[in-house]
Formats: sequence, structure tokens, C-alpha cells
Amino acid sequence: MDITADELLQRLNAGEPLRLLDVREELEYHTFNIGGLNLPLGKLATNLDDLEWAQDEEIIVMCKIGMRSNTGKLILQQNGYTNVKNLKGGLIALQRLNTSI
Repeated sequence: MDITADELLQRLNAGEPLRLLDVREELEYHTFNIGGLNLPLGKLATNLDDLEWAQDEEIIVMCKIGMRSNTGKLILQQNGYTNVKNLKGGLIALQRLNTSI
């Protein structure tokens, strides 16, 4: 299952505590981010211990356009995480919806 930018924006605006995983490279993350843990896709599989979340917690994986985050979602699922969502359209889609981000 995935999440749309509109759904995520509504949940962010409601102040809902979310488990956000940004799989972009560090430089991209520091240029623009909405928070969450930054763990680049290339390091994800070997650094799963850095995730301090239960395997059944909802985790929203994001990147710039949704391609790397979809791969990240698959890596998490292959390692026992059961409630992983990819941000469809990535952070670009979120920025298009809300220019104040």
C-alpha cells in the first residue's frame, strides 16, 4: 500500500506523529526535507539496525519522485516490516500541493 501526497499533507497538518524515512542522499536531505530519519537507499539494507521502529509500525518511505522510496519499501518488506508505505510522487508531489513546505 502507498500514500498520496495529499493524504500525507493532511496527516502532517493534523500533527499526527509519523515514522518518516527519507532515502535520498545526505546532500539532498539537507537541501530540503520535512523531517524524519535520513538513511540513503544505498545504505538501507546494511543499516536496518539504525531503524528503532517496530516491524509492524507504519513507516512512510520518501524520496524526490517516489522511485528510490519504492525500492526502499521493498527492502523493508523483505526484512520483515509489514506496514510500509511509499510516498507516491515523492517530495516533489508534496511541494506542489503546499508551497509553504
